[in-house]
Amino acid sequence: MTEKAEKKVVFELVTPMKLAVSENVDMVVVPGADGDFGVLFGHAPVLTTIRPGVIDIYIKGSITKSLFVEGGFAEAAAERCTVLAEAAIDLKDISIGEAESRLAAARENSKETDELAERREVFIAEALVQATGRNIARH
Repeated sequence: MTEKAEKKVVFELVTPMKLAVSENVDMVVVPGADGDFGVLFGHAPVLTTIRPGVIDIYIKGSITKSLFVEGGFAEAAAERCTVLAEAAIDLKDISIGEAESRLAAARENSKETDELAERREVFIAEALVQATGRNIARH
């Protein structure tokens, strides 16, 4: 292995449907339950829940991909970061209008019932609107 390859982190993002991402990256930033955290080569072992938010993948100092995850778990170690997400959406594949429509529908559904699932969907949709807005501001 070359010295450059040794400094990469193997990042894998798995959803119930598929292995969404599997690549060597310089850094990945994950929306942990207690705040965002970055994983570089040599990271200390950690296992945590993740909140709805954006995973940013960095290669050569730039974000190459931003993925919205609805929640799940992350495990980081010295050479690997694995995220098990309930769902993942590439931010380039969703517009702020679609995110706002999802939020409006979630809010309407939550008015009719006070079920935890409906409140959680509002929370996820609010995070998605924020993520798509962030993505637009960046470009």
